[in-house]
Amino acid sequence: MIHSLVYFIIYLMVVGLVVWLLLYLVDYIPVPQPFNRVARIVIMVVGVIIVILLLLSIVGDVPRMRLSYAF
Repeated sequence: MIHSLVYFIIYLMVVGLVVWLLLYLVDYIPVPQPFNRVARIVIMVVGVIIVILLLLSIVGDVPRMRLSYAF
């Protein structure tokens, strides 16, 4: 369990660094305002989805819907 938490913290730091660099790049490049806002929102949504998937991987196998529980 400790190993998975250490890996999670490392992955979280890497994802945070990549998201921060992408947000910095979007702000650095002069893009019109609507596209800048959309790009920032997309980057944040993808970052949150990655963090959620990392949390789900720590929890373990997520149960899937089955038609029959006999198998």
